[in-house]
Amino acid sequence: MSLLAHTTAIEQIYEQHHSWLYGWLKGRLNDAGDAADVAHDTFVRILAARNAAHIREPREYLATIARGLVIDRYRRSAIETAYLQALATRPEASAISEEDRALIIETLMAVDKALAGLGARTQRIFMLSQIEGLTYQQIAVQLQVSLTTVKKHMIRALTECALIMAQH
Repeated sequence: MSLLAHTTAIEQIYEQHHSWLYGWLKGRLNDAGDAADVAHDTFVRILAARNAAHIREPREYLATIARGLVIDRYRRSAIETAYLQALATRPEASAISEEDRALIIETLMAVDKALAGLGARTQRIFMLSQIEGLTYQQIAVQLQVSLTTVKKHMIRALTECALIMAQH
C-alpha cells in the first residue's frame, strides 16, 4: 500500500470515528484525559501498522486496539502500585529519580509481558524463586516436581528476562 493511500485512509478514519472512540473510551475509563490519551495511542498504532486502507470495520478495529491499550494501562498501573508498595516496605527509603522510576516500571512491564507468554508453571516457579526467595529445591518440594523441572523452567524465564534486558 502506498504511503498516500495509508495517510488518506487514516485521515478518513480519524475524521469519521475519533469522536465516537473518544466517547466510547470516556464512558469506560470515566476520565476525559485518559480517554483522550488512549484514543491518541490507538491512532498512533494504526498509523504505525500501515494497513489503514484495508480496515473494513473501523469501529470494531479501533475498539479492539483501544481495549488492548486499556488493558496495558491497567497492567502498568498494577505493576507500578506493586513496585511502590515494595519500595515502601524497604527499611530505608531510597531517593530515586523520576527517570529511574520510569525505567524500572518499564522494565517490570517488559518482564511481566515476557512471563505472561511462558505459561503458568514457569511463571509460578519464577515468582517463587525471585519474589518469595525460595531455593530451587524448596520450589520442587512445594510444587511436587523434580529439581530438573524447576531448573528447566527457571532457564526459560531467565532467558526471556535476559532478552528483555538486552533490548532495553
